[in-house]
Amino acid sequence: MNAEAVNIYCDESGHLEGQQQPVMVLGAVWCPEDRAGEIAAEIREIKVSHRLKSDFEVKWTKVSPGQLKFYLALIEYFFASDDLHFRALVVRQKDKLRHKAFQQDHETWYYKMYFELLSPLLSPEKAYYIYPDILDTRSAVRLKKLQEVLCNNIYDFKREIIQRIQPVRSHEVEQIQLADLLIGAVSYANRTNTSPAKSALVERVRQLSGYSLTKTTLLREDKVNIFCWRPRGE
Repeated sequence: MNAEAVNIYCDESGHLEGQQQPVMVLGAVWCPEDRAGEIAAEIREIKVSHRLKSDFEVKWTKVSPGQLKFYLALIEYFFASDDLHFRALVVRQKDKLRHKAFQQDHETWYYKMYFELLSPLLSPEKAYYIYPDILDTRSAVRLKKLQEVLCNNIYDFKREIIQRIQPVRSHEVEQIQLADLLIGAVSYANRTNTSPAKSALVERVRQLSGYSLTKTTLLREDKVNIFCWRPRGE
């Protein structure tokens, strides 16, 4: 019997070192592989129904009062679908990290956080295809190492569980755009709010999830799973 295949789509906010934004959020949206194409088509239909082009790129930074109904519709769609799930890893004080004390650079730490994001999602009974948003030309090397570490952690030496980690471009993949929107809501919930439209989206996610988005949820939470990471010794 073939293992159930799952697609995981990853994105991030505030991940760069030196940004004034101290909150970093890594996030993953996942769904059954055999539903991925249909879900993407349904998201494109929502875009068209709100008088946007089917290839319009959904981004948290684009949220505005004029398009609030569209973004609320996407949030409603996510929560209405039994096949869509989301996990976020939140780092609130990225500017206070002490990389030198742990003999690492920011990029190495960033991929350690990716491991913390993804490892709880993996089951030996399934097969996974992981699609992070492409960052730069060096990301392929780091992602290869990430796959190696994730596989070794679950004794997947033949790469039968984590079958692929492949960077993709967010404007081409609806599920990464959905991840961007949910990550943006979590990030916004963990810092000062100044936009009424974005605040309305955050409040809707809170209502539908039942969570504040500022505290760690139970690990087994399957729809909206939040992990607030803290440095060692904090």
